[in-house]
Amino acid sequence: MAAAVSDPLLSPKAIVEAALAPGGLFPVYQPVVRLADMVVTGHEGLVRSALGVPPPRIFDAARQLGRLVEVELQAARTVIGGYGFAAGAGRLLVNLSSSALMDPELRASQVVELIDRAGVDGSRLIVEISERDVVEDIDALAGPLRQLRARGVRIALDDFGSGHSNFSLWQALGPEYVKLDRSIVHGVSQSSRQLAIIRALMQVAEEFSTDLVAEGIEDEADLALLRDLGIRCGQGYALARPAREPRHDVPEARERMRAWPVPVLPSSSPSIVAREVLVANLLIDSPAVGLDTRNLEVNALFRKHGGLHALAVLDGERPVGLINRRVFMERFGQPFAREIFGAKPCTEFMHANPVVCEADTPVSALLDVLRGEDQRYLSDGFVITRNGRYAGLGTGEALVRRVSELRIEAARYANPLTFLPGNIPITVHLERLVAGALPFAACYADLNHFKPFNDQYGYFRGDAMIKLLADVLKRHVDPRFDFLGHVGGDDFVLLFQSQDWRERCHAIIAEFDRAARGLFDAEDLARGGIEAEDRLGNPCFFPITTLVIGAVVVAPGVAHGPEAIATASALAKRKAKSRQQAFFEMRLEA
Repeated sequence: MAAAVSDPLLSPKAIVEAALAPGGLFPVYQPVVRLADMVVTGHEGLVRSALGVPPPRIFDAARQLGRLVEVELQAARTVIGGYGFAAGAGRLLVNLSSSALMDPELRASQVVELIDRAGVDGSRLIVEISERDVVEDIDALAGPLRQLRARGVRIALDDFGSGHSNFSLWQALGPEYVKLDRSIVHGVSQSSRQLAIIRALMQVAEEFSTDLVAEGIEDEADLALLRDLGIRCGQGYALARPAREPRHDVPEARERMRAWPVPVLPSSSPSIVAREVLVANLLIDSPAVGLDTRNLEVNALFRKHGGLHALAVLDGERPVGLINRRVFMERFGQPFAREIFGAKPCTEFMHANPVVCEADTPVSALLDVLRGEDQRYLSDGFVITRNGRYAGLGTGEALVRRVSELRIEAARYANPLTFLPGNIPITVHLERLVAGALPFAACYADLNHFKPFNDQYGYFRGDAMIKLLADVLKRHVDPRFDFLGHVGGDDFVLLFQSQDWRERCHAIIAEFDRAARGLFDAEDLARGGIEAEDRLGNPCFFPITTLVIGAVVVAPGVAHGPEAIATASALAKRKAKSRQQAFFEMRLEA
């Protein structure tokens, strides 16, 4: 009776001997699919144990007993012998660890001999270096690979991104293929960070003339996104599971991808200010004075340096105060001030609690200063240090200007209030939709009577209403297919590929109109609206704020670009408002 996998008495020796026995291992093959056209280009050969022992446990036991070379060669014989290499089967990927390839007992000649005995053309094989250990001597690995390449064998670097496989191996070995580890592939459709990693690796692959293979594709949304990105090949359960006989086609996956909408790229939630912009960028090389410096000397420095807005006061090299030029010159210029204060130390005129920050501090860290009640920094500026030692000064004007520039730049990519994608990502996704082969709906969402609400209750409650709308919209879109963007203010864009998009729009309107009532005062709710001034300053009554959505259905192959579609959706929104309808739909033909 075969021993159970969970049997704790199944020793490493028993596991290895069972694997090396005739019939102890059998092959299974998982298709490697070219994602652009969903054609099978090859298979990865894997082994399974007749005892049901998981393969990692087999190889770990072999390593423990010093018999890894034997087991890996037996696994290679098994998968090569069972493949058949029929027409259309493509290349076979055979796993060999770098440890085994560098083992003097194995040598590449034994692998070459194995290939010859199987009567296989080396060009039909890809040796997949399954890296379980850190490779300290890359040259020792490069030698055996040269012998294999001389027989036409191609090389793949496996598990890239798992921790062991690294850029040093990629650069030194020049593999024809690099297989992206499951850890950076699985869930990429929901992770902007994984997406950024894969995009970066695609650039490296292009530079190195390497084909990327995405492993562990188990989710159809991940598959669609990887395909959209241009990853050349992939394998995983979303394409086909390993099977005893090689599969030459994956029709189910191909049909699913044919009807799959344009993937929505995951977006991050960026901070308002780019974190890589450092305080050092605002540094002004400015002189400083000591605690004992006389006010006459301070006056001379200010007169010598006409553009100097302030002077730092140092205790040794550590800043302890700041003297504001305007304040100092006004007080020192008063009658008898020179005679009274001239010979006294400058601490008479210094602010003892200046804003001090390190040069490598992100500008975003000073946002609290901008929001604070003490606005003295606007005229005083702030002190910049390096390792606690005085480095220079920064001005409040430069800080405000830089933050404003970064806010504007960030808003082009993500709205600072809702963190939803801004104008540029909206345009990019529209372009991708237009290039696709499926219809979609471009919807423009806007609020009725938002301005009087904002004027009546203030910006804080106005922002709360915009955030409420953003939350409602998020709840009713399918993030796999539907794109949600925030143009600005109370204007939002929804790019739907969900077939039930109309029902989603009506649900959004109903939920928002119900929830928005909670932002009004009880007396205004009782009146059904608020008394406020219109745009001309005339007293007027405005009903409770509600949502309106204008929709444009865009047919496949339509020649209109993103700007024309955006204009049409805005027109649909205006028609909905003019007709006092919550929802209005029109169609955009080619």
